[in-house]
Amino acid sequence: MTTKTDAARDADDADVGAAGSQLSTAPQEEISFPSLGPIGWARWFWRQLTSMRVALILLFLLSLGAIPGSLVPQTSIDPTKVEQFRTDHTTLAPVYDKLGLFHVYSSVWFSAIYLLLFISLIGCIVPRTWQFVGQLRSRPPGAPRRLTRLPAYTTWRTDRSPEDVLGAAQRLLKKRRFRAHTVGDAVAAEKGYLREAGNLVFHISLIVILVAVAVGSLWKSEGGKLVVEGDGFANSLTQYDNFKSGAFYDTDDLEPFGFSLKSFDASYERTGPQKGTPREFRANISYFQGADGQEHQGKIEVNHPLEIADSKIFLLSHGYAPVVEVSDGRGKKVYSGAVPFLPQDMQNYTSTGVVKVPNALTEEGKRNQLGFSGFFVPTYGGKGSGSMFSTFPALDNPRLTLTAYHGDLGVDSGLPQSVYQLEKKNLKQYKQDGRAVAQMMQPGETMKLPGGDGSIKFVGVKQWATFQVSHQPGNGLALIGAVAVLLGLAGSLFIQRRRVWVRAVRGADGVTVVELAGLGRSESARLPEELADLAEALGPDAPQSAEVAAVPDPDAPQSAEVAAVPDPAPSAAPKKPAPTEPENAAKPSDSADDPADPSEGARA
Repeated sequence: MTTKTDAARDADDADVGAAGSQLSTAPQEEISFPSLGPIGWARWFWRQLTSMRVALILLFLLSLGAIPGSLVPQTSIDPTKVEQFRTDHTTLAPVYDKLGLFHVYSSVWFSAIYLLLFISLIGCIVPRTWQFVGQLRSRPPGAPRRLTRLPAYTTWRTDRSPEDVLGAAQRLLKKRRFRAHTVGDAVAAEKGYLREAGNLVFHISLIVILVAVAVGSLWKSEGGKLVVEGDGFANSLTQYDNFKSGAFYDTDDLEPFGFSLKSFDASYERTGPQKGTPREFRANISYFQGADGQEHQGKIEVNHPLEIADSKIFLLSHGYAPVVEVSDGRGKKVYSGAVPFLPQDMQNYTSTGVVKVPNALTEEGKRNQLGFSGFFVPTYGGKGSGSMFSTFPALDNPRLTLTAYHGDLGVDSGLPQSVYQLEKKNLKQYKQDGRAVAQMMQPGETMKLPGGDGSIKFVGVKQWATFQVSHQPGNGLALIGAVAVLLGLAGSLFIQRRRVWVRAVRGADGVTVVELAGLGRSESARLPEELADLAEALGPDAPQSAEVAAVPDPDAPQSAEVAAVPDPAPSAAPKKPAPTEPENAAKPSDSADDPADPSEGARA
């Protein structure tokens, strides 16, 4: 059996015939200049767009375009960070706005690349699919005139008739799952169609992934909610702290479900270099589904969301909510509850927050809106620590420091304002003896307001957690596409498409000459090995002649792999070896009119 170089095979194209054709569904590229005019240029542009080369370029550009979407804050994910970026980078922000870098995935240029890639893949795959279907319906081409020109070849002589050899060869090849049929004096067989099928599955799966991304973007919904221990959430638009959805999503389609935060478990490493690192981070909840759904118990951890209906509930962050009681100048309790404070230090949870009391009155019964801003630390370092920052994230030594204001909070103006910020434009700070009224309190302590305007008591601390409710309809489709991509890629890489021919003709001396040759889509050491195995398996049905030893064709290069069938015993060998192909042996004609190219299958 022999292996030939590309140069040698190119020199033998005329002898191979149609055997090397159609081993690939890659369209043949013809160099031609489009005719002038709109139609010609449109055809040229379509051919370029639907080429695999352009599809790969577009896929690369899509990957590059996703980089700024990961590095630059996105409006759809965190508008607060976007505004902070604009404040910190006054020069870059206008440039980013013009380039659409704050909303990459909905920008014009990213959408253009996405749509062009989608069209390119469809335009590339559809014709290749039809061509592949045509190949499945057709039969393998007949044998070339000179099988010795093929990259893998072996021959021997046998006393069996050509009809018996061809029948045995066809049965053997079909048993090895080749598509085989007899054409003239040879059996033509082909195997490895799954290679091209895997290639098509790979590219079709890319389209499936693109469709899944589009579906997930157009029909998605996503919202966030901060829930304090003991409070709950219902899946209604008014319940969300923030909510965004795709262009085709209808808010009337919100699934009826809800949950309550029963408790939050958090533990931290207390010693060593990883001091303060969370070891346990779990929200214990009860949830229901449907208007009259039964309540169930569950838990949500980081990277372990809870699935309800078609939505997933993710645990995002955690913090503390000091519980306070506010009394006005008449001694009436006008506010009591937990106030979430937002962490400014995510390592030790030094937090800031405000308390707004719009319905307070003075001793005389006059309206006197109260506001408090301050800091909360779960673990105060003590008077000698030199600062109000927390030294550990757990509730070891909580402290609440508040500064008091009174006047108009602006809640009646009709303008929206943040519950975590205090609008001080129409407020006055309480002062006593020329100093601002502020106090650090432990749980159970109370701060009195000057002039008998009331007091605020630090009762205790609750925990809160923020959740993200996400509805992504395209995730299942994307998973199917990703799995299909891997399967298709494995098939296109590890399956080799190849053709095998077995020719049997009777020579002038009455001995049948058997030739076995193979052609693969690309050079592979497996093809000669498979051909040798086929020759050995065919040996019992076409044993080597005991009178005439097999002599290779003088035109065929020799190789150590030629001997697929054992040589006869020395005593049975003739004195003078007979030629492999007698002069008066039958000379089959070419199997097709088109010249063959053994390297045809190597095209992408």
